[in-house]
Amino acid sequence: MHADRRRLLLTAGAWTGGALLQRGLVSCSSSRSRTSSPGDVDPAFADVISLTDLEDIAHRRMEHMAWEYVEGAAADGISLRWNREAYERIRLDPRVLRDVEKVDTRVNVLGLELAHPIVLAPTALHKLAHPEGELATARGAGKGEALMALSTLASSTLEDVMRASSGPLWFQLYVQKDKGYTAELVQRAETAGYRALVVTVDTPVDGARYRQQRVKFHLPAELDFANLRGLATEGGKKLDTEKGAFNNILPQRLTWKDVEWLQSLTKLPVLIKGVLDAEDAVLARKQGLAGVLVSNHGARNLDTVPASIDALPRITDAVGSDLTVLVDGGIRRGTDVLKALALGARAVLVGRPIFHGLSAAGAEGVERMLAILRRELEMAMALSGRAKIAELDRSVLWS
Repeated sequence: MHADRRRLLLTAGAWTGGALLQRGLVSCSSSRSRTSSPGDVDPAFADVISLTDLEDIAHRRMEHMAWEYVEGAAADGISLRWNREAYERIRLDPRVLRDVEKVDTRVNVLGLELAHPIVLAPTALHKLAHPEGELATARGAGKGEALMALSTLASSTLEDVMRASSGPLWFQLYVQKDKGYTAELVQRAETAGYRALVVTVDTPVDGARYRQQRVKFHLPAELDFANLRGLATEGGKKLDTEKGAFNNILPQRLTWKDVEWLQSLTKLPVLIKGVLDAEDAVLARKQGLAGVLVSNHGARNLDTVPASIDALPRITDAVGSDLTVLVDGGIRRGTDVLKALALGARAVLVGRPIFHGLSAAGAEGVERMLAILRRELEMAMALSGRAKIAELDRSVLWS
């Protein structure tokens, strides 16, 4: 749980020496390298020390259609760029001569005692990056001591993912037109042991995802939206695109009353995902929701909305400590995690880096991605003169 100063110094260099994650990989057609054969381990993997290293490997290994799906954003990708640039603009204000011999990253999120505040975001179709898909992600999350949120649009069933997991799981819900099927999904998640329900509320229609359209994205024959297998569709057609799945989703009519109905279905804490306006966060608090996830949907829906981190302080100022606030979008460094926590987030979620880790090495790639972020967070806390998460507030930021 704790990181002493000697370990921080040693781990910064230890990963560049020796054989790291040299086990064989099994690839499927949707994740196979364009330049290597299934089962090959990219020789660059032994030298991975940052998330950008993992991204480079994933770009080489993933099929072009799958890569464009994962990396694509809405329209011109302006908000996608802003998600990163916003973190880069925030400067840190370190303090010196403070006792940081033991850095403690533990945090409590909705009653869960977590080893660190880095959460795996709900993202669709992990089998596009690795044949074991969300099962490998869950194993990597467990080894990385991370909370994982599973997407409704996963390529593995929520029950199978729970069986593969050694750590806590949340379930992300896309509300369906078939309210009976929606209620069944909620009950399945609660019965399986998921610890919270995360309702996505920012997608009344699919965004202008032109990179996906240009490559004519569709599901490979061996993949499906596993949690929607029992869902009746118009004409009985297979849901082979994300747009096809969204056509069966309710959100064009989704209102606060629907969220209240969902709250009535379950004893689980209910959060809403996709909040950027402070007034919506205040309404969530009034409705008795457990939390909000400040998110622009990975910049995949509406282009030119602000970066999630830019919206975060307005929301935390509006709701204070009465509501659990999380944030995603653009997090690639431990310093990004530190900045988000300083602006009032209880934890952060990462999305695309999951696919990068999966493509590089399956469960071990996910574990490595989490370890990199955690190590960088520990180093940033020590170098900022803060030994505990509770010490991270806006005094950490240069004003």
